[in-house]
Amino acid sequence: MVTAREIMTPGAECIGENDNLVTAAQKMRDLDVGALPICGEDGRLHGMLTDRDIVVKCIAASGDPSSATAGSFAQGKPVTIGADDDAAEALRTMEKHQVRRLPVIDGHTLVGMLSQADVALSLNPTDVGETVAEISE
Repeated sequence: MVTAREIMTPGAECIGENDNLVTAAQKMRDLDVGALPICGEDGRLHGMLTDRDIVVKCIAASGDPSSATAGSFAQGKPVTIGADDDAAEALRTMEKHQVRRLPVIDGHTLVGMLSQADVALSLNPTDVGETVAEISE
């Protein structure tokens, strides 16, 4: 069994829930990523923020990214995968929730990020193809 921990990208960096979207966008640029986990002052994961969220939900809605906080975009309970969960379970979770990235947690601690590409490289191409189709609907 291949676990999420074995194929994830370790060292995921959070954006603080009180940080503004300009800071988030700069961090995305510097890290060359399209999404950041949103972490609270308690160090726990509160949600995910994507570059698309910044553009569509803030800028296109005439919002001010210098005053809008990352935490204001954390909606509901974030979809995660446990570090020791099977990679196939990650694929099922991505499909069920139609997400391309999963924060990987160990207890309540964020330990990495698992992308659709990470999973695709480690599993059966047929299974991956079906999941990609489901996520993209």
